[in-house]
Amino acid sequence: MFSSSQIFIVTGASSGIGRGVALKLNELGASVIAVARRLDKLEEAKAESKFPQNFFCEQKNLAEDIGALPQYIRGLKDKYGRLHGLAYCAGIDEIAPLQMLDFDAMKRLFEIDYYAPIFMAKGFSDRRVNSGRGSSMLFISSIARICCDKGMASYSGAKAALTASLKVISRELAPMGMRVNSISPAIVKTSMPERLPNYSELESKYPFGFAEISDIAEMAAFMLSDKSKWITGQDYVFDCGSF
Repeated sequence: MFSSSQIFIVTGASSGIGRGVALKLNELGASVIAVARRLDKLEEAKAESKFPQNFFCEQKNLAEDIGALPQYIRGLKDKYGRLHGLAYCAGIDEIAPLQMLDFDAMKRLFEIDYYAPIFMAKGFSDRRVNSGRGSSMLFISSIARICCDKGMASYSGAKAALTASLKVISRELAPMGMRVNSISPAIVKTSMPERLPNYSELESKYPFGFAEISDIAEMAAFMLSDKSKWITGQDYVFDCGSF
């Protein structure tokens, strides 16, 4: 589906969905710049990749200097070449009822789940950085933007804001031939939802069971490929009809 000359940034690539997307893109022939805070986990993913010579590890805390993320992406372009795609898979969650909301915790969540992806999009959209027409960005949102559970005010709010902003960004970039889409999964078998208090009871709501990371990675690869060249400004809900 891809060639090694097509270079993709994947954030959150050390674990969970991000790791799955990075490995899938690499398996399908793309060159991947895997970005995450833990270099040891990135190196593990590289060792697992099908084409390790095309899997590049970059240690980075995306919340460290959000305003400088466009310059960071420009630096990656200078190091590796023009970028064909961006998959923003990094994310954190926060479970806290209204009376226990903490501003600093809420701010940290919005930094990773909203501000960082927007500024990564800003950096990628620079004509000096991307490969032009046909380049694509994909962001992992969440079903929480639609179906809000108790204690998810921060997380649901950040994902709803992200999805709304991406719709605007997709319209701004469409004349340049760039595509912007997102995926809103329900529960995926990662470490994040295991912290939900009723996690073990939730699977009965899903006719097909919880999603596997590979389910999201397959869709992500399709959305970043030329096979979806007529799709932009869309958010795809992955919930097996449960919500």
